[in-house]
Amino acid sequence: MQTSAAGSPRRRGAGFTLLELLVVMAIVAMVSAGVGFAMRDASQVQLDRDAERLAALLESARARSRVTGVAVHWRASATGFRFDGLAPAELPEQWLDPDTGVAASAGMTGAESADLLLGPEPIIGPQAVLLVSRSQPGRSVRVATDGVRPFAVQAALP
Repeated sequence: MQTSAAGSPRRRGAGFTLLELLVVMAIVAMVSAGVGFAMRDASQVQLDRDAERLAALLESARARSRVTGVAVHWRASATGFRFDGLAPAELPEQWLDPDTGVAASAGMTGAESADLLLGPEPIIGPQAVLLVSRSQPGRSVRVATDGVRPFAVQAALP
């Protein structure tokens, strides 16, 4: 048996130390937690994507209304939505995910509607629309403006 310079015997192939195993387990636990937090429900991701897209479309229609001086109304329909006052097919009229819809009027507050007036005045009244997931009724996202600032996605409701 070989001895080290200090005179103690050297062990070869004795395996991992307890400290090494604990470090590896801690790294695996942190990676697992990170992956778990990073994964989101696919229906919520689609709903968020449709909400961001709707906010951009509403702002585009609002800008076109101001340029042309023609009032533009956004209206929800059974299969999507439409922009009255703009040329047909000027803006998309379908949701990215067919599971997305607009909340029924009964559950909306005074500022929330399925019919929005987007211009031509530079300042419009506060308006909002509540998007919901049809397959998961508890999932919703609010797209709103205070009338001065652009439409934006607000905190998702549980």
